[in-house]
Amino acid sequence: MKIALLSPAGAMHRYNGSFHKNLHYAPITLALLAAMVPEELNAEVKIYDETAEAIPLDLDVDVIGITCITGTSSRCYKYADYFRSRGITVLMGGVHPSLAPEEAKAHADSIMIGLGDDTFPQALRDFQNGTLKEIYYQDSCTDIANRPLPRKDLLNRKKYITLNTVEAVRGCNHNCTFCAYPMAFGRRVYKRPVEDVVDEIRHLKGKEIVFPDVNLIADMQYARELFTALIPLKKWWFGLTTTAIGLDDDLLKIFEKSGCKGLLIGFESVNQETQKNIHKGINQVKEYKDLMTKLHKHGIMVMGCFSLGGDEDYPDVFRRTVEMCNEAKIDLPRFSVITPFPNTPFYAQLEQEGRITERDWSLYDVEHVVYRPKNMTREELEQGMEWAWKEAYSWKSIFKRLDWTKWKTIKIIYFLLNIGYRKYAKHFQIYDIHVMADNSDIP
Repeated sequence: MKIALLSPAGAMHRYNGSFHKNLHYAPITLALLAAMVPEELNAEVKIYDETAEAIPLDLDVDVIGITCITGTSSRCYKYADYFRSRGITVLMGGVHPSLAPEEAKAHADSIMIGLGDDTFPQALRDFQNGTLKEIYYQDSCTDIANRPLPRKDLLNRKKYITLNTVEAVRGCNHNCTFCAYPMAFGRRVYKRPVEDVVDEIRHLKGKEIVFPDVNLIADMQYARELFTALIPLKKWWFGLTTTAIGLDDDLLKIFEKSGCKGLLIGFESVNQETQKNIHKGINQVKEYKDLMTKLHKHGIMVMGCFSLGGDEDYPDVFRRTVEMCNEAKIDLPRFSVITPFPNTPFYAQLEQEGRITERDWSLYDVEHVVYRPKNMTREELEQGMEWAWKEAYSWKSIFKRLDWTKWKTIKIIYFLLNIGYRKYAKHFQIYDIHVMADNSDIP
């Protein structure tokens, strides 16, 4: 059996888009699915990640598996329709098919709802036996323990800043109204055994490790055990947490000792009322500056993410957000439009209010406006987003945020990341609705 696993990408994040290699680490999803292909199938497996390289149109395979998020779903459907027209069986899974299964199954021979760790191997067996089902649902007993290591050997290492991506925790126990994750996969937090994670890291080449997990501190006790166990390995690691990390000084010390050099944190907004409305009360805006000071004391740099365009935002929110990033010395600011993904409470609210203005999923990439804002025009939100990116990554802002008196080596890494985002900001306006929706390169 010949299998191709595809990860289509939107125009902005495609291999020929504006996302530089410096901002791009190796994905886990397809590499993990490749490792889960049943041995008895004797399958030849190839991976095509469109953020790194083109997806060939002349694939000679029996089965194609496509991972699909909302922002890439239009392109996923185009690929699926094309390959099915050539007689190739298409399996599709991921966030968007889990949110909109009726829509997705019109473009695939079979779809997987929820996590695919068990359903993907079963679908392949069923295909081999001629009993493929239209829909596979995640089993309530699904676990992420005792699984094979992702097939990173199938990825082109030259296309990523690092291949050393490791999953420890899957899921998040928060219920943010705009987040698609809990609606697609639920709020259960899955944890790999600490010894499995440590053993995987021990065998990776190089010093740096990236944990792309949604929230590494969803289970604080697990986080203590995991990162205490990492201390002897003397690695540098980067991961995602919430602002709750600032409430646990002991865990912060463990983070520092275990080699934490950077965290992605969703600050979301400079308006406290927004935190309440999106169900992220853990974020206390007045404490952001103190949190950054505390993290910097432990040698931890921060990518701070902000979602703009909420109902509490007025046109001055862009200036206020950039000023706060500079004053708090957020090392790597990142801005997005708060986006109503299908089947989320935020989408339901805006739909009820008649404020959804765009139905093309290719624009649901958190950088484009797909609804009518409450306290500004759509144009003001679009222009404000572009201004925030360019202003935050002006040389003046970059040098104001970065303190060169400490941690010079890690600061150089973050300086290079700032350069990567500076290039991204410069080309931001190129990716309008016409570019984003153009999939004419697929027959």
